[in-house]
Amino acid sequence: MKKLLVVYYSYTGGTHQMADAATGGARCAGAVDVILMKAEECQPEDMLAADGYIFATPENLAAMAGVMKACFDRCYYPLLGKIEGRPYAAMICAGSDGENARAQLERIATGWRLKKVVDTPIICTHAQSEEDILARKTIGVADLETCKETGGVLAAGLEMRIF
Repeated sequence: MKKLLVVYYSYTGGTHQMADAATGGARCAGAVDVILMKAEECQPEDMLAADGYIFATPENLAAMAGVMKACFDRCYYPLLGKIEGRPYAAMICAGSDGENARAQLERIATGWRLKKVVDTPIICTHAQSEEDILARKTIGVADLETCKETGGVLAAGLEMRIF
């Protein structure tokens, strides 16, 4: 059975909701083993054991969250040349535009020679004040559906062995 690893970091709950939705969509889409894992727990062997990935991170200070970056730092060199061609998708939870976080994450995936199979959704919470930025997030139904579809596409593609 193919394995899909969903790696996420969440401080205020928004990205966790997105990762949960993607995980649920993946589990409904096919016979794929789906593993939801916090970025701080993810090790190179976890990624090596998976056939595809979804990376979900908030945007912090116009970049991906430091915890997600630390995950990539920890895993990058041990996996270099070992996971080439595997499919991935990414999801960004942003307070404004999320473009820098997306670009940073996609550059890392490009370095691994991963194959992006879904356009990276950026879910904008419009949190701009200190109070709004630190508040617990609630992601809307339509945005969660986008995340669910992202997981479903990756799982279905893995099950059908099209990527």
